[in-house]
Amino acid sequence: MKLLLFDQNLSPRLVTRLTDLYPNSVHVDTLGLGTSSDRDVWEYSRLNAFIIVTKDADFSELSHTG
Repeated sequence: MKLLLFDQNLSPRLVTRLTDLYPNSVHVDTLGLGTSSDRDVWEYSRLNAFIIVTKDADFSELSHTG
């Protein structure tokens, strides 16, 4: 099952709206990562098998550098 991690630039309401399709997905605010760096969010996502949902192009760059 795919777990989604919604970035700060997206509404936390998306978690509720998509819960039927993606249960156990969360918003960074829920995890206390709302003010964390992109690198910290990336690392949390990697360690916990989340797919990051964002409008931020920086995550694309992180995907190429690890």
